[in-house]
Amino acid sequence: MTTTAPQLRKPRGKKRGGVLGNTGLYLATGVAAFLFLVPFYLLVRNALSTDAEITGEHWKFFPTHLQWGNVGDLFDDTSVDFARSMWNSLVVAVSMTAGILLICSLAGYALARIPYKHSNKIFYVVLGTLMVPTAVTFVPSFVLVSSLGWVDTYRGLIIPGLFSGFTCFLFRQYFLGFPKELEEAARVDGLGYWGAYWKVVVPNSLNFFAAIATITFISGWNAFLWPLVIGQDPGAWTVQVALSSYMTNQTVVFHQIFMATAISILPLVFVFLFLQRWLVQGIAQTGIKG
Repeated sequence: MTTTAPQLRKPRGKKRGGVLGNTGLYLATGVAAFLFLVPFYLLVRNALSTDAEITGEHWKFFPTHLQWGNVGDLFDDTSVDFARSMWNSLVVAVSMTAGILLICSLAGYALARIPYKHSNKIFYVVLGTLMVPTAVTFVPSFVLVSSLGWVDTYRGLIIPGLFSGFTCFLFRQYFLGFPKELEEAARVDGLGYWGAYWKVVVPNSLNFFAAIATITFISGWNAFLWPLVIGQDPGAWTVQVALSSYMTNQTVVFHQIFMATAISILPLVFVFLFLQRWLVQGIAQTGIKG
């Protein structure tokens, strides 16, 4: 004869508490999402409005007539070549991203895997660069770039930013957790450090590379101070420098500022939407599972 254990019922109070907890979580998430989206709403709303509607006393949720002509006014403005500045920012951001991924990943892999008696000392020197304020190296960097004749050139905008001590540190820490078994199998097949890096490590680290690429691209696109100093000619302005030119001591063209800002963030939105899956996985990933 078999007996069955009595089933215990969960207290209803805990169930109600769970529902209330979920409701509070959804409410907090909704409030956070609302606060996050408000600046984007204001940006789009003002970009499609006239200056009178932007600065008027009576607020409208959205303008009665959408001013799509503001897009044409922005690109037809002869005082600022906004299309050229967008292209300059794209070249700078893409070049810096590709360069940093290559140089810093190679440096991080060498510090993590290649046995060398001074590797720890070199790593400490790299970490030491993180403790030096940017303001200390800004003037010497400008003097060097100026002496090389790289002012108002892509070389001056890109090359000084092709190495990042922090990115090198991140790659080293990541490669330390990379499974050595995969590299040992590559060495059995006759590959050296270079072959193992290109054929084994990189293909199995695309999530982390995508995360670093996204962060680096956004940083390069949003850079302002260095492009402002190096790009002295309007033809060498990046988009952030061009945005600052719409607000001067004499005039402030509100609809152009908002329209230019809305257009300037579109590449960042596209990059984030395209790489968001790899971005989240890369940030959370400390090694390859399995």
